[in-house]
Amino acid sequence: MAKTGVFESDPTMVAKATELKKELQRLVKAIVEDDDLNVETIDRANQTLCALKDLKLNRTISFKLHESFAFPEEFRCPLSKELMRDPVIVATGQTYDRPFIQKWLQEGNRTCPRTQQVLSHTILTDNHLIRDMISQWCKSHGIQLSDPVQYFNEDGLTEADRDYFLSLLEKMSSTFSVQKEAARELRSLTKRMPSFRALFGESLDAIPQLLNPLSQSKSRSDISPDLQEDLITTLLNLSIHDNNKKLVAETPVVIPLLMDALSSGTIETRSNAAAALFTLSALDSNKALIGKSGALKPLIDLLEEGHQLVMKDVASAIFNLCIIHENKARAVRDGAVRVILKKIMNRIHVDELLAILAILSSNQKAVEELGELGAVPCLLSIIRECSCARNKENCIAILHTICFTDRTKWKEIREEESTYGTISQLAQNGTSRAKRKASGILERLKRGVNLTHTA
Repeated sequence: MAKTGVFESDPTMVAKATELKKELQRLVKAIVEDDDLNVETIDRANQTLCALKDLKLNRTISFKLHESFAFPEEFRCPLSKELMRDPVIVATGQTYDRPFIQKWLQEGNRTCPRTQQVLSHTILTDNHLIRDMISQWCKSHGIQLSDPVQYFNEDGLTEADRDYFLSLLEKMSSTFSVQKEAARELRSLTKRMPSFRALFGESLDAIPQLLNPLSQSKSRSDISPDLQEDLITTLLNLSIHDNNKKLVAETPVVIPLLMDALSSGTIETRSNAAAALFTLSALDSNKALIGKSGALKPLIDLLEEGHQLVMKDVASAIFNLCIIHENKARAVRDGAVRVILKKIMNRIHVDELLAILAILSSNQKAVEELGELGAVPCLLSIIRECSCARNKENCIAILHTICFTDRTKWKEIREEESTYGTISQLAQNGTSRAKRKASGILERLKRGVNLTHTA
């Protein structure tokens, strides 16, 4: 039997109906499988069903405007070549129809289709001027445009999901109980769905809205530990998304709130704050920004406290930040050498902390401090006892720097070599870098002995 009806006569209506059905199917599945029924999900399912009904009853048949009317070229989407329904502006200032530029971006493209320029961000801004001009033009020509076709990405997000996301952000300015529920939901969504992380990149106001309960608190005592944990964890989830890293770090309230979280709140809050700083510091520009903000001091303080649940995240953050020269000086000034060496002496997280010391050993003040704090016997003992080639390499690299800076340390090295042959063994069996450093020390020892005999 031949199919009839408005859906078949209009491809746009067919597409919209299909997407509404997919959305309804997803919502019904969520309702059926969720033991704790979410009222909002039920309301959204009802709204979607009503929208599908309205679409079926609507007898206004749209038509392909590009075939029937010559519309102004500035109204045409460069990607679809059709009249734009939902014009938005990208970072280069070019305008596109939202669903088509979204598809372009979500396929991994990071350039402007028209200019081929690299996009500095992926925020899409409504072009209200073009939208109003299109609306007026259609009205004057007796044309009724259908609503924009919703674009589904790989995670199934729709305009309804975007509306839900915006409603959750609005709740962050509501009462405490509403804030708490919304924060927990955003934490869950950004953990499970990468596309919800990406939504934060579509608006410059999204992150400040998220953090409103924390930024508006007058003192730390006013902050609910559970709410703080949910919001800081959501920030961590956002930071995982590569396109968000620059936006998150450059949002003025973010780094100060992460620094506060390092010294207050639950252990999970503090750990996740450190993890967020580590993730954000993947960008060199963020390393500099985080370092200038003073985040190394609370990270080092947290490392000194020694909570096992946070040590690895804190060490990873410090290591990443100290890759750039200016942050090494900041870390040394803030007491990193003393704290790290003490942990290593107690054999706590030796792998991670030795890697940090190796980076810091290019700083003159750090080398002097290592010599004063008794680092030489500690590092030699690790070379003897440890089976990890990378740890041995880091130890000998640090020792090489100390000894060639402070001549008084050669006596300890000579005694170690005479008693255990530690340096010789490493020169034969270490990594290529370890062999090179060990050989350099042995050569100096040999020269020193010869000079002594000559004298």
